[in-house]
Amino acid sequence: MFGTKKQSEETNHPIPESNAYQYKRLNKDEALVLFVDHQAGILSLVRDIEPVEFKANVMALADLAVYFDLPTILTASIQKSPNGPIMPELKDKLPKAKIIDRPGEINAWDNEDVVKAVEKSGRKQIIIAGIVTEVCVAFPTLSLLEAGYEVFVVVDASGTFNELTRNAAWLRMQNAGAQLLNWFAVANELRRDWREDMPGYMEFFKRNIPAYKPLVDSFLK
Repeated sequence: MFGTKKQSEETNHPIPESNAYQYKRLNKDEALVLFVDHQAGILSLVRDIEPVEFKANVMALADLAVYFDLPTILTASIQKSPNGPIMPELKDKLPKAKIIDRPGEINAWDNEDVVKAVEKSGRKQIIIAGIVTEVCVAFPTLSLLEAGYEVFVVVDASGTFNELTRNAAWLRMQNAGAQLLNWFAVANELRRDWREDMPGYMEFFKRNIPAYKPLVDSFLK
């Protein structure tokens, strides 16, 4: 029963049960980035985060994928519709990404080409972001978890109508086993040690965090 404690036969004192939590770190050799429905038409639906900041976060996640050379999939829901095409700047940033236009499936994991692309990569850690959070992110996240993948939801590169629907989606995914974090946390968990590439890593942050540039420039001078 939840909350019970084992008793020591010698002292009759309660012994706390072992903590079952395991810290599953992101690994650049195991991770894949999945962008779901970052489409020009539905960008206007994102109201839980300021538009300029949201777009910058999406592009920072893309830059992160390039910097760490991670396999990347861009999938869109019916680009020839009011949803619009995938953000052009996102496609330009990720020229090697696999692009999958879904003809109608709302849950990206219901699309056979998406499943095949993920499976072909051989990666078991899925970094996911999209529009909107409670559908385009939550549905494939739950499906991926069910399929045995570790899923890391990038909350600041995902957006939706308002904080109420966003928070409900976060709870649903977290309760199912997904890990919620922002792109900055993703980057640092993948990097782990500044000494691997300090110059390149500083340049990465300078590109994506405006406040970081004067800090680095001041230090270098």
